[in-house]
Amino acid sequence: MYTDTERCVRAVQSKDARFDGWFFTAVRTTRIYCRPSCPAVPPKVENMTFLPSAAACQQAGYRACKRCRPDSSPGSPEWNARADAVARAMRLIRDGVVDREGVPGLAARLGYSTRQVERQLNAELGAGPLALARAQRAQTARLLIETSGLPMGDVAFAAGFSSIRTFNETVREVFALAPGELRARAAGRAGPPEPRIPGTIGLRLPYRAPLNPDNLFGHLAATAVPGVEEWRAGAYRRTLRLPYGTGVVALTPQPDHIGCQLALTDLRDLTLAISRCRWLLDLDADPEAVDGQLRSDPLLAPLVDKAPGRRVPRTVDAAEFAVRAVLGQQVSTAAARTHAARLVTAHGEPVADPEGGLTHLFPSPEALAALDPEQLALPRSRRTTLTTLIAALADGSLALGVDSDWEAARARLAALPGFGPWTTEVIAMRALGDPDAFLPSDLGLRKAAAGLGLPSTPAALTARAAGWRPWRAYAVQYLWATYDHPINHLPA
Repeated sequence: MYTDTERCVRAVQSKDARFDGWFFTAVRTTRIYCRPSCPAVPPKVENMTFLPSAAACQQAGYRACKRCRPDSSPGSPEWNARADAVARAMRLIRDGVVDREGVPGLAARLGYSTRQVERQLNAELGAGPLALARAQRAQTARLLIETSGLPMGDVAFAAGFSSIRTFNETVREVFALAPGELRARAAGRAGPPEPRIPGTIGLRLPYRAPLNPDNLFGHLAATAVPGVEEWRAGAYRRTLRLPYGTGVVALTPQPDHIGCQLALTDLRDLTLAISRCRWLLDLDADPEAVDGQLRSDPLLAPLVDKAPGRRVPRTVDAAEFAVRAVLGQQVSTAAARTHAARLVTAHGEPVADPEGGLTHLFPSPEALAALDPEQLALPRSRRTTLTTLIAALADGSLALGVDSDWEAARARLAALPGFGPWTTEVIAMRALGDPDAFLPSDLGLRKAAAGLGLPSTPAALTARAAGWRPWRAYAVQYLWATYDHPINHLPA
């Protein structure tokens, strides 16, 4: 979008928050960059230039505006609606792959050379992978400086910096303030701080309004696996398996943000933990674009108008969700939870929870590879499906994650025994994040469609849903919400 100067100028002059994260406004005279909704007086048109990322702005010598804080805007929804190499690279950079594995590790995951990855990112985003990772480190550092009481040394290493000197230099260069000055300014701003629990880091996760929390948190709470997930005191809580250790997160819906309390065994996992929480709740979605497209169908429009801003509940671990999807084949939500809880008790890794409600990590594919299929209370065909999936995940022949090529992953899943269209598509929707995943054979979806006067046979419903593309996964959420089921209600 940043190449459409006229459209960008209109967005800046109207201070339209819908475009935050889609592009950034760099002001040549002040050398400051802003989000489109910046409350300051808009600069003259001839002094504006538009760039696609905060990293491109920083690389061009601009510093972040102190009023609108453009580095803290929600991420571009474009990266979650595409499956090409650039979008997959951005999702991996957001997960901290460059910090942990370097640019060669990023290129290896994408299946390209480092030169090709750098060329594609520079061409589309105006910055290479190192600059993009540096911008993310700066954003994480600012978040910790302003919302936590961690010592600056801990902030530096938690944000992914290799030294305190580099941390100080980067913060000064990007924000034109020293770390201590940033913290002092944050302490002086009005507004209540995020409530903190001893031993945790309290954060605020921004999103594009509107956000309907009912089906989002309702689905996560209704399908929660005992010991791994729970709903407590108005928050969805779960355990996290992370590269350097483990964690427990509590996510609380608020009117203008998601409250996030993280307890980590290693602060180096902070960036990835934040990324996974945003991915889980689909916080980088663009509800205006999604709802606008779905409203074009006169039968869907009343559902969208009644409760706009529905998100797709995702997962923090694609392999975990794939296993749970197989356990949930042709059984009730309660039965699926029971099967999953048995696996957790037998093969999960114990964790310590500060509040005592969570006990285990969901078992990894490697741990599940040792299970005895005869001990599973499942039909024989389902046992074969589950053990085949676990073996493929454990030996690496099936890789699922935010960097997956959606169509290639679908083909690999469909080749496994017992994987029909429903299982493949629900994994594509909730584990891989494909916004166009669709479940025309789902019984609940077909009943909802029939109740609205939509076609109820899979073929006819798929043909009608062509007008909902590329947001069919969101249409599924609106249709499911027509039923009085716990997944559609925010728990008390």
